Order: sequence, then C-alpha cells, then structure tokens
Amino acid sequence: MKRSQIVFAWCRIAAGLAVFALGVHLTIYANIGLAPWDCLGMGIANHTVLNYGLSMTVLSAVILLIDLLLGERIGYGTIIDTLLTGNLVQLYNDLNPLPENHSLWVGVAVMLLGFVFMAVGMLIYMKGAQGCGPKDSLLIGIGKRMPKIPIGVVEILLFSAVLLAGWLLGGPVGVGSFLGAFGAGAVMHVVYSLLHFEPRKIRHRDLWETTKLLCHPPQDKTDKPA
Repeated sequence: MKRSQIVFAWCRIAAGLAVFALGVHLTIYANIGLAPWDCLGMGIANHTVLNYGLSMTVLSAVILLIDLLLGERIGYGTIIDTLLTGNLVQLYNDLNPLPENHSLWVGVAVMLLGFVFMAVGMLIYMKGAQGCGPKDSLLIGIGKRMPKIPIGVVEILLFSAVLLAGWLLGGPVGVGSFLGAFGAGAVMHVVYSLLHFEPRKIRHRDLWETTKLLCHPPQDKTDKPA
C-alpha cells in the first residue's frame, strides 16, 4: 500500500464521519430523546463547561484508553473518529437553521433518516480499513471477556448502562433513546443488505501496521531496473 493510498483512506474516513455526524445531528434534531451515547455526552455537557461536541470528544478519548487497556486493535481511523465525530455533530447543531421539532411522528421519521445517514457514513468510514470506532472497539473488547453471552445481549447491557448514566446526568431520554438503542442496528442491516456491503470482510490495519507502511512503503517492482 502506497502513502497516497493511506492518505486517500484517511480522506475517505473523514468524509464518512461527516456523513455519519450528519445522521447523528438528525437524531438530535428529532427531539424525541437521544441515543445512549449521545444522551451520556449531553448529560456530561450539562454538568461541565464543555459543549456536546467537546463532551463527546473527551468521552471518546476515555473510551479509546479503555480499548487500549483491553488490548483492542487501534488504527488511525479510530483516532480520527475520536477527534472528529463529536465536533462535526456540534458544527451541524450550530448551523442548523430549522426550528425545534415538537412533533413525535416527524421526530421518528427524522430519526430513522438519521440512522440511514449513519449507516452510509459508517460504510464509507469502514472502507478506509483503518480501525473501528472507539465505541465499537469497546463493545468488541467487552464481548471477548463475556464469551458465553451473545454479543447482541452484551450490546443491550452496554447501551442500558450508558443510557442510565446519561439519564442520571440529565441527558434527554425518550422514544428516540430506545429507537437509537435498537433501531439503528436494524436500519444498518437493511442499508448494508441493499448495498451488498459486509463489514466483517474488511481487514483493518492497526497503528503499527499503517505506520510501517508510511515509513517504508513497498517498492513497486515495475520501477526496479531489469
């Protein structure tokens, strides 16, 4: 893999996160309750000088450290996700010109649309093959240590704990919180099936592997003298 290909992958990741963040923004604009991690981020913002975007950045950084302690593979994409996603969502929140939504049904429709953008954004991001996001790595790391429990159950337990913490900190909880916990995965499955995308087939490169390629890119055999 050439350096230019790695840089292109980073650009792909940033583009994917921009689409994903737009989806997250739509789930917030829906105003029917926040998904677990967003609820926790907003709850942290309620008790600190940080806005939502910076709260999510700090939260993601903490999760990233936990991933490292759990021995999970961390890639440049994981770091880009940590630094970029929350702040992009905050940017969309600040630029949104629409009035606050007060309709439950409009909110449900907007949230489902947000899930679609999130799924497409994750598809673009994952094709960069530079590591999972910090929250996904945390789920995988916990799942490995609870091998007798189905990963879906582990996800429900994790989401429940995160949502409870967010609610205790004053984060908005409502219908959207449960849609975010259980509906986002269903929408993702439908979108990936329609686009014939299988994320489990992607082999992600970790920091060390990518750094070696940056420092010592493979030589193109066609450039060598005969």
